[in-house]
Amino acid sequence: MKAYDALIVGSGAGGGPVAYTLARAGLRCIVLEKGPRHARPSFVHDEVATCRRDFFLDALEDDPHTLIEEALDAAASPTRGGGSGGGPAGPAGSTPTQLTSLGWIARCVGGGTVHMAGHFYRLHVEDFRMATLFGGGGGGRGTAGAGLALADWPFGYETLEPYYALAERVAGVSGAAGVNPFDAPRSGEYPMPAVEAHPLAERIDDAGRRLGVHPYPEARAILSREYDGRRACVYCDFCGSYGCEVGAKSSSLEALLPAAEATGRCEVVPLAMVRELTVGRDGRADGCVWLDAEGRERRVNARLVVVACSAVETARLLLLSRSRRFPHGLANSSGQVGRNLHFSVNSTGRGLFRFGSGRVPDGVLSSRAPFLARSLQDHYLLPAGAADLPKGGTIRFGFPHANPIFSALKLAHQAGGGGGRVAWGGFLMRRLREFWREGRWVEFETFADFLPNVSTYVDLDPTARDRWGLPAARIHLAEPPQHAKAGAYLRARGLEVLAAAGADEVHEGEAGAVTGHLVHGTCRMGTDPAASVLDADGRAHDCPNLYVTDGSALPHAGGVASTLTILANAFRIADRILARR
Repeated sequence: MKAYDALIVGSGAGGGPVAYTLARAGLRCIVLEKGPRHARPSFVHDEVATCRRDFFLDALEDDPHTLIEEALDAAASPTRGGGSGGGPAGPAGSTPTQLTSLGWIARCVGGGTVHMAGHFYRLHVEDFRMATLFGGGGGGRGTAGAGLALADWPFGYETLEPYYALAERVAGVSGAAGVNPFDAPRSGEYPMPAVEAHPLAERIDDAGRRLGVHPYPEARAILSREYDGRRACVYCDFCGSYGCEVGAKSSSLEALLPAAEATGRCEVVPLAMVRELTVGRDGRADGCVWLDAEGRERRVNARLVVVACSAVETARLLLLSRSRRFPHGLANSSGQVGRNLHFSVNSTGRGLFRFGSGRVPDGVLSSRAPFLARSLQDHYLLPAGAADLPKGGTIRFGFPHANPIFSALKLAHQAGGGGGRVAWGGFLMRRLREFWREGRWVEFETFADFLPNVSTYVDLDPTARDRWGLPAARIHLAEPPQHAKAGAYLRARGLEVLAAAGADEVHEGEAGAVTGHLVHGTCRMGTDPAASVLDADGRAHDCPNLYVTDGSALPHAGGVASTLTILANAFRIADRILARR
């Protein structure tokens, strides 16, 4: 059996930087990816084929997650081996188990970076010190509130900053440094200027000045000009949820894995389902057992193992990897594997700019430029009394997705007025005509902190199985009141900007909903082995050659989309692997 220096499980934002770094440093690497490898010609602007027929994901019946919605339990505490599965469904008041897409990102080479929208933000300095600033560390009862599990990162922003710069440079990020007064310190410029913005962005900027806030051109993982042999963006209408047919999206598939493979020392194997990480007699990880596309069992031996399957699936794989030495799952002597799961909190609103109203010139509204490309971080910290914690987030302004089926369904639910009611008939037809023909809609979404808590975690479902016969990941979800309160505040501020920009009407969306595709925390980094899974280098406390480099490692994801932070931290951990070697 062929042996490798490094086995990397997962090929997205957590796995790609490790393969890139280690292979270029001379290590022999193998990357095992559960999904297929797509090529540019397969990335077509077809909503049915791409978004509604499981192009990037398996059907839930084949590869499920299950969900139990819990009440926040202030009295609960993690127990040794508590993520091992097969336990009670949850405290009184929890919902029955249901299938869910929550926590799924993608199942393909490159992971979720292949179809991401590419909103690339850095964390702020405060995000690394949540327990210190707001209390509640370690699942305690500080000022953050009972039942929460806030924690400090084991290092500060200054440690990660060089790797933010490295990730932006290697992947290729377009942006404008110095335009956001709330940004954390930077060591340099972006490698490319910001993407071109729709002329309506100037109206957002003017509205911000009048309101005393600071919209700015956001950074995107999209090439605004030719870069490193890849073509610039062609400004199509189909970016988020789609692969890029010209390679301008700075995904792991485009920017990282080809460079690793070009060394001749990195092998990427698609359609490889890892079912168990194996451990030698010395207690060190020594490889894995995996199933190929025909279901045949295969094995890989490696000197070190890196897990980057996304936070839910990484926890699941560790919990599945039981042995005499690790009866509750690999690296889980603390019972913390699967604990501290957190997502991102999303609030929305929209405004209609009507043609012919005179508030905004029709010539501005009729431009077909796809990117509004404006974000706002004035409310990253909230005023006293706005929510339980003075922690807000980012407001991002953009246009509705161009997918027609998605837009019609969304509009039917919005026009139905909520409560499960759906608009139909002549009323819905009028709303569809208004949406497509009578003006431009501008939407905003927010990224705000999902607060880790003792009632939100991953374990193994005692009955549900995937198509390989393995226990599915079961997600227990509890939402602290902070989410809705902070979400309502951020939503109100977004609506103010749209109204000031000239919208003829504005509409509230949801406040404090869970964004299930930004997933973190199930193998938290920390200095205390009893309260964390990994040390500051991303290395398991229990297993000295096992590393985790995806969102699982993040103690907090902050008030931003987290993909850039996952990339940066993976580059940092890869450097630490080389230093130890």
